[in-house]
Parts: sequence; structure tokens; C-alpha cells
Amino acid sequence: MGRIAIVTDSNSGITQAQAEQLGVYVIPMPFYINEKMYLEGVTLTQEEFYEKLKKDEPISTSQPSPADLCDLWDKLLRDYEEIVHIPMSSGLSSSCATAQMLAQDMDGKVYVVDNQRISVTMRQSVLDAIALAEKGMNAKEIHDILMREKLEASIYITVDTLKYLKKGGRVTPAAAAIGSVLNLKPVLTIQGEKLDSFSKSRGWKSAKKTMLDAMEKDLTERFAGQEMYLQVAYTCSAEEAEEW
Repeated sequence: MGRIAIVTDSNSGITQAQAEQLGVYVIPMPFYINEKMYLEGVTLTQEEFYEKLKKDEPISTSQPSPADLCDLWDKLLRDYEEIVHIPMSSGLSSSCATAQMLAQDMDGKVYVVDNQRISVTMRQSVLDAIALAEKGMNAKEIHDILMREKLEASIYITVDTLKYLKKGGRVTPAAAAIGSVLNLKPVLTIQGEKLDSFSKSRGWKSAKKTMLDAMEKDLTERFAGQEMYLQVAYTCSAEEAEEW
């Protein structure tokens, strides 16, 4: 029997193939397109998702069903002593609160980490959990370290269009219309519980420079003297990502 199973969800950006290589378990997040349910990375690829997004098909997100989550935990506890579960930030989804509630009935064998991360920072939490488990730490010790270090991360985000922020209610239709006319690109940030506005830039190049300047300030001031990871997630072309 193994000691620690590490579970996360597909908002971490970890694919099913990568999960197998890392020895972790990734719950695919469900979403609906034209009222049909898909599982991220299982029944629909990222490329297919963005293709449907471009076609402006109606898309909504959901959370894993409690039954599916409990079934996975029960299965894992046949082979592992404890589970460290790392869902996306509680400030962005109710899936974390659901997991915390369900864990109360698991006899102290499941520790849910609400370290308020998503995407590359959430992925880093998974990698940190793997490293801590390899050092022989138990689930509570891993949970406590990840919670203690939860704010030692920043995410900066920009978007090429305000259309999806308007659909999600993050900007008003009027603000989206004005922003489009003025070619405004919002820079958003996650440093803790929720998604916040960081700045507005005129044009794509300006938005990218704003993010680079923000990262440099974090590295030289907020996290000065510490060893940091600098990572990128993107939905643009591979060529543009290489340049970035």
C-alpha cells in the first residue's frame, strides 16, 4: 500500500497523460456546450474546446459530482493510506467547499488544500506536494505547508477580447463596448482568493509589458532573495508563446 495519493483537477493544466507520468490523479472538470456535458481533457481536447469557443457556441462550467469525487477517494484509499486533494481556489469555484464537506466523512484520511490557486500556481502546488511526499511527510504535514505558503504566488492574465469576460459577468456590456473601441486590454491578477483587476492597457503589446513589469517587481521586491518559479500558460499559438 502506498502512503499518499495526490489528487487535483484539470484546472491545474495537468493532462491525464501528465498525471500518469507524475503519479497523481486529475479529476476532469465538467462543462456544457450546447447543453451537452463534456469532461475536460477526456471527452474533448483543448483544441476542440477553443474551436467551439471561436464559433461562439454557448458554454457553461460546472463542478465534479460529489458521487464521482467520493468514488475516486474510496478507490484510492484501497491502495493508499491518505489523500491530499488540491482543488481550484475556493474563490473561483464551489468545488473546493464541496470537497471540504465530503472530506469530513472520510475518517481524517483526506486533506483538502484550499491554497487559493489555479492554473500554473495550482500545478506548482501539486509538484510541491509530490516533493514533500517523497520526503516522507504525511498528508496533514503536506496540507499545512501548502496552506502556509498559499500566498507566495502571483498570476497575471490578459485577454485578446473582452467578449468572454462580458459573458461571465466580469465586465459590464457598456465597459466591454468602450474597451473594444479603445482597444483596451485588461490585466487581471490572482493573489489570493479571487480574480481582481490589476490595470488596463492600450493594446496587446502594452498589456504584455505591464505583466512583465509586474513579474519583475514581484521578483525584485515582494519575493526578493527567494528562489521562485516563473511559468506561463497560454491559449495563443505556440510561436507567440515562444516569443513571450
